[in-house]
Amino acid sequence: MPDWRELLLLKVLRLVKMLRLSRTIRFGRSTYAFTDYFKGFEKVEAIRRIFGEKTEEVLRNLRVEFTWLGGYMWVDGEDGHIVVSSRYLNDGDRVDIYLDLIHELVHIRQFMEGKELFDNHYDYAERPTEVDAYRHAVQEARNLGLSDERICNYLKTEWMSNEDLKRLAKNLNVRCEH
Repeated sequence: MPDWRELLLLKVLRLVKMLRLSRTIRFGRSTYAFTDYFKGFEKVEAIRRIFGEKTEEVLRNLRVEFTWLGGYMWVDGEDGHIVVSSRYLNDGDRVDIYLDLIHELVHIRQFMEGKELFDNHYDYAERPTEVDAYRHAVQEARNLGLSDERICNYLKTEWMSNEDLKRLAKNLNVRCEH
């Protein structure tokens, strides 16, 4: 679980994205080929459901950035590459990382379709792009045999209240006892 400094940094980064300041603020970013680090994803049925027959092409062209910043992973709203916290990748739960990759790959598809990923007209738990991304992750969690309790633990984030979690879970047909 991130400490208060990481949560503050995440909030600052979200504000930077919201205010579209990310072009002004650069952190010496380098990106790498997604397929160099996440091998075999083009064969995963859950990923193929996201991109269809374009799966290989999309993953081959997708870039990933590894960051020392805290948090988990997200899509860069400028050019549509995935940003992954190295700490999360090294220390996080492997199933959560896998489900988060599915979630973020849905955001990649949405980005390619020109959808607004950070539409502040919606609460996070009801934002159509988030519900769609979580729907894919939950479908794969069920395919893996995860219980609703385990899926709820996956869905819960530091930036969601218990009420937000209940609304998101309801939208995804997941029973949460929180």
